[in-house]
Amino acid sequence: MYKKYFKRAIDFSVALLTLIFAAIPLLGVALMVKLSSPGPVLFKQERFGLDSKPFMVYKFRSMRVGTPMMANHDIADIRSYITPFGYFMRKTSIDELPQLLNVIKGDMSFVGPRPLAIVDKEVLDLRREMGADKVRPGITGWAQIHGRNAISDIKKASYDAEYARNVSLRMDFDILLQTIVKVLQSDGIFQ
Repeated sequence: MYKKYFKRAIDFSVALLTLIFAAIPLLGVALMVKLSSPGPVLFKQERFGLDSKPFMVYKFRSMRVGTPMMANHDIADIRSYITPFGYFMRKTSIDELPQLLNVIKGDMSFVGPRPLAIVDKEVLDLRREMGADKVRPGITGWAQIHGRNAISDIKKASYDAEYARNVSLRMDFDILLQTIVKVLQSDGIFQ
């Protein structure tokens, strides 16, 4: 019942209220992005979500314009592409906040498998095989609190499938609490 009806209603309500109350700080972050490096404020990229359907994800741009379009772990010297303010945003996960728009639109949830781009094809294929694409992707998820970028692709897909099979209010609440702790500790954040 929660997964089918209440999760979406909670996501929409909380995302809308958060955007309203955080509007001024978010404008401040947008201004810092614009002043710290040339280029757009938002990074937009096609990602894959519910039933592996594509959608456009929004994030604050943390990397320089012209960064190669590949998985972060495949870029040899990723730090040379991250803007000075981008480094701070990634460390604190502030760059993820525009995804509140994706939650309001219904492309995403607060909790679910992270939305991946086509450069993560192996994980996308594994998720599809395991049924992990049967839930909306999330700003945070079960795989994120179990290692984020430090775990293998098969582990990520397995955690995502486990989440999709066991979605509950309690699990979502637990993931959100653990995410706050992990972000405060900068645990598992790939920079």
